[in-house]
Amino acid sequence: MDNKKIKNIFSTGPIEPAFIADSIGKHSSKTAIGGHSIFMGQVRKDEVDGRFVTAIEYTAYEEAALEKMHEIREAIFAKYPLSCMHIHHSLGTVKAGAICLFVFTSSAHRKPAIDACAEVVERIKTELPIWGKELFDNDTHQWKENS
Repeated sequence: MDNKKIKNIFSTGPIEPAFIADSIGKHSSKTAIGGHSIFMGQVRKDEVDGRFVTAIEYTAYEEAALEKMHEIREAIFAKYPLSCMHIHHSLGTVKAGAICLFVFTSSAHRKPAIDACAEVVERIKTELPIWGKELFDNDTHQWKENS
């Protein structure tokens, strides 16, 4: 592994809108940036067999997930001319309607920011050992499967 520090993408509970707004606001001084792309994953109140999702409880194999995320981050920076990339993923319980994933990429131009953001989200969903247990309104649960 290279000498760059592995960043912790995890925080407990939902990602608050004020945190997201503050993250965006901090970039106004970075005047070489011309485009940002933002993805926010929100917990859906899905209906499954007459039950409704009230929350998702996220768990992860944190050490492996952070190492893999570091590899993904390095690959994305090598592929796209990004100015910066920020990734935040919830652990613990996140209620329906709340944000559980925040990916924010910035570049001099919009296309690299948009393409990088989309690729990061797809790779997080398919490559990171993160699991979600859907909690239902009748006090039952099931493990979520990403489609």
